[in-house]
Amino acid sequence: MGTRWGINRTVAQIHALLFLSPKPLHADEIVEALNVARSNVSTSLKELQGWGIVRMVHVIGDKRDHFESKKDVWEMFRIVLDERKRREIDPTLAVLRECIDVAEKDEETDEYTEERLKALRDYFETTTAWYEQIRLWPTTALVKFVKLGDKVRKLLSLGD
Repeated sequence: MGTRWGINRTVAQIHALLFLSPKPLHADEIVEALNVARSNVSTSLKELQGWGIVRMVHVIGDKRDHFESKKDVWEMFRIVLDERKRREIDPTLAVLRECIDVAEKDEETDEYTEERLKALRDYFETTTAWYEQIRLWPTTALVKFVKLGDKVRKLLSLGD
């Protein structure tokens, strides 16, 4: 699943292993379970820690660093969405704004192109503003909202 989201295969495998593991694992256990190089495991663990979905923990009686994944699926996906927004959406929005500024000053830019850029900007601004609001909701409220599904459209009488 991770590779379909543009995530390195080993990173995705390590995260899946840690997510499904009932206990924290040390790097050697990950190497053995996935049959990947120790250096690749170290690099991948750093990336997962950078995302905030894996953390290092200490196990009493063992000097090695152990790692565990966030177990709350909603919290984990909230973190992933926050990171994707920060790394991908925010820079895209900044570039769109710059392009619009340039297009507005450039007499050779046709009106259609300018309108398309503004439509993209408006879409990203609207959806990110919406996301910034709901990302702060407690998980229980978010779950209820998501489960409403099409009932929201009917409640607002938005038609087909």
